[in-house]
Amino acid sequence: MKEIDWSNLPFGYMRTDYNVRCYYRDGKWGELELCSEETLNIHMAATCLHYGQEAFEGLKAFRGKDGKIRIFRPEANAERLQSTCNGILMPELPTELFCEAVRKVVKANERFIPPYESGASLYIRPLLIGIGAQVGVHPAKEYLFVVFVTPVGPYFKGGFATNSYVIIRQYDRAAPLGTGIYKVGGNYAASLRANKMAHDAGYACEFYLDAKEKKYIDECGAANFFGIKNNTYVTPLSSSILPSITNRSLMQLAEDMGLKVERRPIPEEELATFEEAGACGTAAVISPIERIDDLENQKSYVIAKDGKPGPISEKLYHKLRAIQYGDEPDPYGWVTVID
Repeated sequence: MKEIDWSNLPFGYMRTDYNVRCYYRDGKWGELELCSEETLNIHMAATCLHYGQEAFEGLKAFRGKDGKIRIFRPEANAERLQSTCNGILMPELPTELFCEAVRKVVKANERFIPPYESGASLYIRPLLIGIGAQVGVHPAKEYLFVVFVTPVGPYFKGGFATNSYVIIRQYDRAAPLGTGIYKVGGNYAASLRANKMAHDAGYACEFYLDAKEKKYIDECGAANFFGIKNNTYVTPLSSSILPSITNRSLMQLAEDMGLKVERRPIPEEELATFEEAGACGTAAVISPIERIDDLENQKSYVIAKDGKPGPISEKLYHKLRAIQYGDEPDPYGWVTVID
């Protein structure tokens, strides 16, 4: 394999040696299979292609200073996938099988795990699709679970640096009682046009308000939002937001750092009161927000007035990364270590 420039990796796909597959047939899951083929051979009438019976997850593996490999919170991803399966009528994958598949694919592609301090990590993408042929709108009887990996650099080119967002009202990512709480591809398809509008206007990402009233903060593109003020970590409570595992982790760290944590509806005007704010998710961990523009109402909420990440966001970011890389103890049992 040609030498990889670890410190200049994009956040994109690179072929690795193996993926792991598992089939659901006759009402039960089969054995895990190691596969070197990149493509899937599925029926043209598969429910994943026609009726969106498709779910995915995203998590990462890190190489520590001690040479050990650490996978961050795979059990939490397994639980979230089970919630999605429940929501779109796919068979739930047991936590043990999910975690075993993740461990197996990471171990099989060990040479692609970036070195410590390269700023890169191994991105893990579990995917579950309905492969049974079905023309009527019904759940499939057969499913395929695949886990592949790819080494990635920072999600945003500048790494841990502030970005600007724009409120988009013309499109909704998800309806209040729709699939917003599930990690399904349809939610991301629904965000593509708004995301392109934001990028074309020079912003890092789009910013969504609630679909019902357009009054409350929902999500920052494909990431959860949090704001900091008066020693409090505030994040939206909404029936259309994907429950972010990164956000859950940050809430725990914030609490342990002595901050109060609030999950509640956040009206748009409250953006003017935050001392710090960020978008959080697996890909970027925290992307600090410099400002959020509401072009329709000719308003601009400037949060990072000096253009730099705030001290609490910085502390949370470095604390979480230190646990992921094994630089600090993991009192929460979040990390699975592979020797």
